[in-house]
Amino acid sequence: MSQKVSVFKKFPRTFWIANSMELFERWAWYGFYMLLANYLTKSTDVGALGLSQEEKGLIMGIGTAILYFLPIITGAIADRYGYKKILFSAFIVYAIGFLVMPYCKTFGSFFSIFIFVAIGGALFKPIITATISKTTDDTTSSIGFGIYYWMVNVGAFIGPIVALQFSKISYTTVFYLSAVFILVNIPFLFFFKEPERKPSNLSFLKSLKSIFKNIGTALSDYKFIIFLIIVAGFWSMYYQLFYTLPVFIDQWVDTHSLYNFINNVFPWLIEKIGSPDGTIKAEYITNIDALYIIIFQIAVSSIIMKWKPLTSMMTGFFVCSIGMSLTLFTFNPFFIIFAIFIFALGEMAGSPKITEYIGKIAPKDKIALYMGCTFLPVTFGNLLAGYIAGSVYGKIADKVTLLQSDLSSKGLSVPQISETFTQTDLFNKAGELLNMTQTELTNYLWTTYNPSRIWIVLLGIGVGASFLLFLYDRLLIRKTIK
Repeated sequence: MSQKVSVFKKFPRTFWIANSMELFERWAWYGFYMLLANYLTKSTDVGALGLSQEEKGLIMGIGTAILYFLPIITGAIADRYGYKKILFSAFIVYAIGFLVMPYCKTFGSFFSIFIFVAIGGALFKPIITATISKTTDDTTSSIGFGIYYWMVNVGAFIGPIVALQFSKISYTTVFYLSAVFILVNIPFLFFFKEPERKPSNLSFLKSLKSIFKNIGTALSDYKFIIFLIIVAGFWSMYYQLFYTLPVFIDQWVDTHSLYNFINNVFPWLIEKIGSPDGTIKAEYITNIDALYIIIFQIAVSSIIMKWKPLTSMMTGFFVCSIGMSLTLFTFNPFFIIFAIFIFALGEMAGSPKITEYIGKIAPKDKIALYMGCTFLPVTFGNLLAGYIAGSVYGKIADKVTLLQSDLSSKGLSVPQISETFTQTDLFNKAGELLNMTQTELTNYLWTTYNPSRIWIVLLGIGVGASFLLFLYDRLLIRKTIK
């Protein structure tokens, strides 16, 4: 115990300040991001935008991809102009974006402001990880990054919980709340000590040219490119937790039974998370993933500690894909909660090992070059995730699209969704035409069109990534990695 305490004493103040800023940044980001898919696609009469699934996929896929790609540039900017200045800029960009978001009601305007917010995230992201690295050493880096990842998940869990409470007022309040919590970070800058940075004699453009040249050098290794492509497949499946699952639950899952169960066992809790109509919002269910990680990450890490990174990734990708596909297999909320637990176990086993594995396969004189490419699979994974959650989900599982197609096949004329005829009006009108209650209408569409087929797509991608890693290990790597 005394040894653990002594390790904590080794961390300088800047380490704790950086982690605190990470906590509030994740709080602000996930506070709106977990709710974003439904905000973009739900009916306008509940305060949402009423966009199509395809438009949602483009916004979230491209915007998030930009967030993960830009740090190669923003990291160079921070090294050149100083961490404090860029952090302050990031918080201001974030806050402006959050404050403007509620007023962006069209696809084009919201797409633009989301990219603006992503730029704020890209300014912030590389600085904190660099600070954690610079404020730890060989004896403290393991526990230091453990604290950092724990902070990430605490913020990712608390953010949506708080945001959902305020969403009862309006979605606008959710965005304002994110602005408040990102601005909480500004006072921390007064106590943030600038880590040492190596001065560069190169101009900014030459620095960027050097960075891209280094990335090109790393990507000249065809084995490394294959690995990154495989991992991109995993991320495309993983991000359906944010892109697809909340929409699927909102459209298809009847959460009355979950509401009644919680009300009987924890009536105090249902007062906090229950909706007036006796249901549970989809985001409360999807957010359980972060809670599982907070509770079980240390236990899972201790179990897989001695596993080879590739073995851990193969297992994690496989388990994760099983869990994600099962969440879309049924409209039973209790089963979905269990499936998210399976998903979380796979995430905890596979995701943290990706960076470690890149460090192992990189030539010793090129480790930094290879590590600089860790953003690439997340970037391309998000682009693919956006396509799956947009075009693929829209054709296979979107409730609005399936209903419109069904009415058209029956020769029933219904107005197109517009400012004066909302998604809610569409479902009410369809219920009248088909002589069904809303519950009967949902069951009819479920049994007729089988929207849960989307699970096959995600299972194929996830299991395929796991199997390709197995082949990658056997055919390309096993002889060189001991």
